[in-house]
Amino acid sequence: MSETISVVKSEEFKKVPHLLKYMGSKREIIDFVINSIESIDSDSEWLCDLFSGTGVVGGSLKDKYKVHANDVQEYSSIMSNTYLRNLKGQISISCLVEIKEKVLHFVDEFKNKFPYHNFDYSNIDSFSDLELLEKKQQTLINNNFDFGFHLFTKYYSGTYWSYNQCVWIDSIRAVAELYKSKPQYYPILSSLIFAMSYVSQSTGHYAQYRDVTEDNMKDILSYRNRELWPYFQKKFKELIKTVNGNSNEFRVTTLDYTDCLRIIDEGSIIYADPPYQSVHYSRFYHALETLVKYDYPSIKFKGRYREDRHQSPFCKKTTVNKAFKLLFEGAFSKKANLVLSYSDTGMISLDTILNVANNSFTNYKTEVLIKDHVHSNMGRSEQRSQDVKEYIILFKYN
Repeated sequence: MSETISVVKSEEFKKVPHLLKYMGSKREIIDFVINSIESIDSDSEWLCDLFSGTGVVGGSLKDKYKVHANDVQEYSSIMSNTYLRNLKGQISISCLVEIKEKVLHFVDEFKNKFPYHNFDYSNIDSFSDLELLEKKQQTLINNNFDFGFHLFTKYYSGTYWSYNQCVWIDSIRAVAELYKSKPQYYPILSSLIFAMSYVSQSTGHYAQYRDVTEDNMKDILSYRNRELWPYFQKKFKELIKTVNGNSNEFRVTTLDYTDCLRIIDEGSIIYADPPYQSVHYSRFYHALETLVKYDYPSIKFKGRYREDRHQSPFCKKTTVNKAFKLLFEGAFSKKANLVLSYSDTGMISLDTILNVANNSFTNYKTEVLIKDHVHSNMGRSEQRSQDVKEYIILFKYN
């Protein structure tokens, strides 16, 4: 297996609409990724986006390949299903009026059922008042609401979102079910995911919500007073106006990557963007998984994480080498071309990856592409961002 290393400049591509602040998102370097995938000289019809995340890679290439978008997290399937469909011209902008009427019905119904839950931020002027209001909402986790579509109101009031914001989240989620067999379903949920991100008082993810302090109370109040609907409406309009194109055949799955590799078409191009570091995506985006499943799970710890959240073998030093070995063996068994994203801050080194690959691949040519990039730490440390070298490793089947 021969190796070459190149530092590349990329042609720029139009980006698909933004849906979520996401760790490791390839949205900002989508040109680098697409150019790398297209450099594979192959007759492959299928592109498998094996760890699809927000779905931007598959969505950006849906007019050039049949796309198989896979991710073990179910929230990912919502975004991929949104990007891979042809929404423009399929959904009338006037349906937003109908959607809002239905949402308002559910909001009013909920508030009329529980009129004694009234958490008003408009007259808060002291740290102690705000702290007390937050703690009162957090105790709703112990309430028995005995009423449908109350999951977020019970689990998350006074944490990432306020009680009122949670009632709106639950109500929009209820309306989504009314459109489950219709074109509106996926853009409704994707727009809700977007809106939740921009009204949350956390740092762009859901690993922890911020406790109120005297220093941050003004900032937290600004988020508590944000209304969900304007963010939802803005994104819904954008999606139905811009997500277009004659979509090729596609499939969306929520499988473990080893299971997905067994069912892909032989000769596919695989784009693999596994986790780089020890942080599990299921900890940072557990609330979105719960939004999609809407299954009232058992939760624990301050962050109110799902007990059944997925633990990736790529995030553990004891299992990461084997995880890559299984990835390479799965690609080899399908005679697939593999395009692998990683970085110099990953769990293992580039040399280790190449050594593991060398034991799995025969009749493959390897090329390493490198791009300087800035990773956002999304509140995981005091340092807001860090300079990294983003690798794309091409394993080309001969």
